[in-house]
Amino acid sequence: MSALNERDREFLRRPRLGFLTVPGRDGDPVPAPRPVWFEVAGDGTFQIFSGAGSPKVRRLRARPRASLVAANEVGEPEYWVSVTGPVTVSPDGGAELASRLADRYWDLSDPALAAVLDGMLRDELVRIVIHPETVRRYG
Repeated sequence: MSALNERDREFLRRPRLGFLTVPGRDGDPVPAPRPVWFEVAGDGTFQIFSGAGSPKVRRLRARPRASLVAANEVGEPEYWVSVTGPVTVSPDGGAELASRLADRYWDLSDPALAAVLDGMLRDELVRIVIHPETVRRYG
């Protein structure tokens, strides 16, 4: 297994969109990528939140594997990190993760953004954790 290196961790500390790819619908061989907020935990796992009843959560419960890629912004030197591995879906910690990530990605002093977060928190949220088996990078 390739692990995250210090350059990867530094790159991923900035609020970047990740593109989470989960299995397609039953019988559909095409995966279903979605942009997501994420954080890298101290143990190197990637954490994402989602509504408990979302299609991606249903797909991950049926086939618990995913990948996530985070790439550079326009104007930055090319760099990306991709992780692939098994997934756990936990009923615990989704709302706390959503709050923490909203604070990282948004200016919550903006009442409109704070209201969107409040709406998210009214949903039943789960925490999706990718346990990287493979880490790839470029740059």
